[in-house]
Amino acid sequence: MSDTPDTPGLPPVLAAGCVLWRRSPSGALEVCLVHRPKYDDWSHPKGKLKRGEDALAGALREVAEETGYAAGPGAELATLRYPVAGRPKEVRYWAAEALHGHFTPGSEVDAITWLAPGAARERLTQPRDRELLDALARAFERH
Repeated sequence: MSDTPDTPGLPPVLAAGCVLWRRSPSGALEVCLVHRPKYDDWSHPKGKLKRGEDALAGALREVAEETGYAAGPGAELATLRYPVAGRPKEVRYWAAEALHGHFTPGSEVDAITWLAPGAARERLTQPRDRELLDALARAFERH
């Protein structure tokens, strides 16, 4: 999925993240969104990979850093490609179940929220992030 073509000649910034989910006490699907004050946006937890870091390991690290939750990885979702400050960015995503943890606000992420897929879809700032949520919701409908 791509909003614009890659910028020729520049290697992409590599990043990874997760669509983090859990079951509510009633058994309904809930998705975690993070609020980043620097951008004043709501998105899925994600971040740049460290040099040589495996993408899935980086995605799980970012979830832990941004949400405080350990996560069990599931299916790989889409890879999103879009420009940031004139450079291409490539973000690989996985579905991941929240296992345990506790959120503590920080400078990078100051709030998280757990929402039903429809409400999460409305809260997400970037339309490209909705495609990931839709893919997760479709996977749950099949099971």
